[in-house]
Amino acid sequence: MEAGNGQQENASGAARASAWPVVPIERQRKGGLVDQIVAAISAMVAARELRVGTKMPSVRQFAKCNGISTFTVVESYDRLVTLGLLSSRRGSGYFVARQDLPATLLPSTIHAIPNAIDALTPDLYSGVSEALPVGAGWLPPDWYGEDTILDAVRHAMRIPANRLRGYGHPLGFPSLRQHLATTLGDELFPIEADQILLTHGATHAFDLILRTLTKPGDTVLVEDPGYSNLLSLIRHHGCIAVGIARGEQGLDMEALAKQAAQTQPKLMFVNTVLQNPLGTSLSVAQAHRLLGLAEQFDFWLVEDDIYRELAPRGEASLAAMDGLRRVIRVGSFSKTLSPVLRVGSICASASLLPELLRVKMLAGLTTSEINERAVYHAITARPYKRMVDKLIGQLDAGRERTIDALASVGMTPIARPRGGMFVSAGWPTAPDAEWNGKLIADLALKSGILLSPCDFFLLRAPETIWFRYNVAYADHPQLLTFLRQLCRP
Repeated sequence: MEAGNGQQENASGAARASAWPVVPIERQRKGGLVDQIVAAISAMVAARELRVGTKMPSVRQFAKCNGISTFTVVESYDRLVTLGLLSSRRGSGYFVARQDLPATLLPSTIHAIPNAIDALTPDLYSGVSEALPVGAGWLPPDWYGEDTILDAVRHAMRIPANRLRGYGHPLGFPSLRQHLATTLGDELFPIEADQILLTHGATHAFDLILRTLTKPGDTVLVEDPGYSNLLSLIRHHGCIAVGIARGEQGLDMEALAKQAAQTQPKLMFVNTVLQNPLGTSLSVAQAHRLLGLAEQFDFWLVEDDIYRELAPRGEASLAAMDGLRRVIRVGSFSKTLSPVLRVGSICASASLLPELLRVKMLAGLTTSEINERAVYHAITARPYKRMVDKLIGQLDAGRERTIDALASVGMTPIARPRGGMFVSAGWPTAPDAEWNGKLIADLALKSGILLSPCDFFLLRAPETIWFRYNVAYADHPQLLTFLRQLCRP
């Protein structure tokens, strides 16, 4: 009987997709067509007229039925994907991803949620743009220790001929995994090399974790503000990103407990130390509370730990406190070596790792052994520890220069960083009431400056205008001249 009811619901969904009713659109009404379409579809979801899994009409079909352009439909569907109400499956179309709308997604409030800015701007990641990379996540090559890295790459290229026949070990280069196991065991928590899976950087690790542990419609908790690419990745998987406010004092634990009770999340991503974009770290007390809530509401914690080597010793570690029972640790070498090498890692329990490995092989077989060999040779070389200590000193000095330089143009940090690469700072009030972060970033790009506005990092609408500044570039006269000109009457 239940199977029959399911078939009837699917048939009903198919019938709706093939005979879609006209959406009531008032062309003279204040607010764009996209807002009205988003609100109408949200109301159908809230009223259970559209159920989870229902296939939406094609873009052309919806446009024809409602007498609007396909561009308007694409923008509307994209907005609904961003809000977590729809999921997109390549080659198959759009599907309803969620039935019960949280308060922030109810039709009465949906018009107030701005379009998310896509942070995947090629100029921010290519490294070949001539613009000043104030908003980028990499450092000047000479800050990393070029000689050590180039020597490691040359050493890695002398790979034994018999290693050119296969794809490499599915878990990743064994020597690097063993070195990581030893280092983590000495500094944080005991782990076996077979509990470590190497990846193409941290973002690849996040993707594998989402592929393994979530399905469309699942709730994923994130820090707000938080890592911009992660927000886009969660939405791409059809999951619903729910933000938990993070500020100078850490996470809003009361809001976290409330959201966990309401949304039953599958997992939460957390930057424990030197959080991107704020540069703050969780206290040991907050880390304990977070682990308690994960236990109480039965969700995974994904610890984004890529800045650990740049942080002071003794900072809280969720993986160390939990022993990888409920915590999955993600690491990377992009911040201490070079982002070009693209090597990251996942540390997980012995029971979870085989499934992560299976998904890794399904999605791309293995990772580059040559890159992993280069990282191994770099981090085991004698100069590496001195190189990291020097890098920390350069970052500390750059951070103080950045804070002073931004203060000279009236900008203050929204949180005082404890270390790392970034200072997020803005104005108490906007220089012009009509301006926003994206508009200023567009103006900056025309002036040869790459900025990362607050819109990249937030799920909620920003209350003030602020930017994430890379401390290696933020005291540059070109940037300061641009910011002063903005503030001129």
